[in-house]
Amino acid sequence: AYVFTDCGFFFLPGLAFCYSVISGPSNATVLAGSEARFNCTVTEGWVILIWLSNGNPVLTVSSSQGAFETLDRFTSQNYTSSDGFTSELIIHNTQLSDSGKIECSVQQAISSFAFLSVQVNGSLSIKNSTLTVKENETVEIVCEALGWAPAPDITWMTNDSFIDKSRYVTQQSQGSNGLHDALSILTLTLTDTEILTCLADIEALPNPQNATVTCIFVNST
Repeated sequence: AYVFTDCGFFFLPGLAFCYSVISGPSNATVLAGSEARFNCTVTEGWVILIWLSNGNPVLTVSSSQGAFETLDRFTSQNYTSSDGFTSELIIHNTQLSDSGKIECSVQQAISSFAFLSVQVNGSLSIKNSTLTVKENETVEIVCEALGWAPAPDITWMTNDSFIDKSRYVTQQSQGSNGLHDALSILTLTLTDTEILTCLADIEALPNPQNATVTCIFVNST
């Protein structure tokens, strides 16, 4: 057998054919507990297709016998079209440890890979839902984010406007479980009743998580 670029050549009496990976998997970012899906399309003539997660084989597909699923969380669906054969790897109930390289490997052809990022949506809270603030009184409002991966991006809003970053300080820490905590302290002096919102965002979230507090302004007179 001979290998040229990403194509495998086999010579049998009266027969020669070539196959290659047409389209490999794409990078994905998902929330822990959800599904992650990756597609790999190969030309006709392939025999064995192997999916690997961080270098470890998790699923094998045979052109003659179909898929061999060795781990419950890793399954596949197959599609055949005029363009070739597509194997879709489905990772169920994704875990933080699934993050890394996802590889589609075909015998005698250059493999194709992508990267999976599994993120964890933690908790977000402000201790008090309402707060009474007097005229000329400076208050500190604490927003706590616990158990995130990666560390969330914390921002603050008042009514419908973002608060300048100079008005708050955010500290981050990482626990032994690989999850991140963040503590954001907003300092301000109010002149009117306002609704303040703390937002925590990571790439996998369609919308930031939020926690709010209503600051009731009381005129000293």
